[in-house]
Amino acid sequence: MKVRIPPIKCQGIKSKLVPWISENIRLGSEGLWIEPFMGSGVVGFNLKPPRALFCDANPHLIGFYQRVNSGEINALVVREFLESEGNKLATQGADYYYEVRSRFNAQKSPLDFLFLNRACFNGLIRFNRNGKFNVPFGHKPERFSKAYITKIVNQVAWVSESARLSDWTFLHQDFRQTLACAREDDLLYCDPPYAGRHTDYFNDWNDAHEKSLSDGLKTAPARFILSTWHSNQYRENAAIPTLWSGFRVLTRKHFYHVGARELNRKPMLEALVTNFEPPLAVANYTDSSPPRAP
Repeated sequence: MKVRIPPIKCQGIKSKLVPWISENIRLGSEGLWIEPFMGSGVVGFNLKPPRALFCDANPHLIGFYQRVNSGEINALVVREFLESEGNKLATQGADYYYEVRSRFNAQKSPLDFLFLNRACFNGLIRFNRNGKFNVPFGHKPERFSKAYITKIVNQVAWVSESARLSDWTFLHQDFRQTLACAREDDLLYCDPPYAGRHTDYFNDWNDAHEKSLSDGLKTAPARFILSTWHSNQYRENAAIPTLWSGFRVLTRKHFYHVGARELNRKPMLEALVTNFEPPLAVANYTDSSPPRAP
């Protein structure tokens, strides 16, 4: 399965896990694909469900895709914007990056959000407690080369075309509101921030949130699949034997690449938790492929 990458980068993106997730779900012809934690959207965008509800607590992420869905943001708009802003970044460097960051924090432009996401350090999405985007410059004034702009433009065109051919809705709302939308024929795909691991993607995620999600999924009428972490070389996810006990758990080893040195490529055992029998029904599947350089 060829996996395509969406235009907005997010930490923890599940691009390498999409084929595995895809193998373990079956979309019904009538049901709705529902994501309470859209994040990058890489899973849903690649599966291309005919009907989908993509939700997230980050209003800037949802605002960007709402405008892609409506056609306000398209390939031509993105190309013209990034060519103009990229030239200014190449000339003025970090000063211009921080000018755009200040402009975004004041005006909330979705195109500025895209620019910052692709020019900031490590492509992070991070906000402070006042809701201000605070990721520093990525130290690449020549970031927006012609080839790089074309790559992003093609990603926008891909999502735009997929949305045009489907019935997709993007909503900014709390995950509990999204769970309440689920019906019996639907499939909930949940990829929340990982419990027990620090995150400041947009807002905090703690044990109380994980418990609320667990309670909501246990009572939801729909099928669900939860993507979370199972363990690493140092510790295990305490929520697996407590909050998620009684459900089916599939695991697979996955490498996260942080830095260029191999010793920084730490393996994580990923888990899929479901309330239905996955088509393959193969537990403890391990990806034995070696980590690749980023």
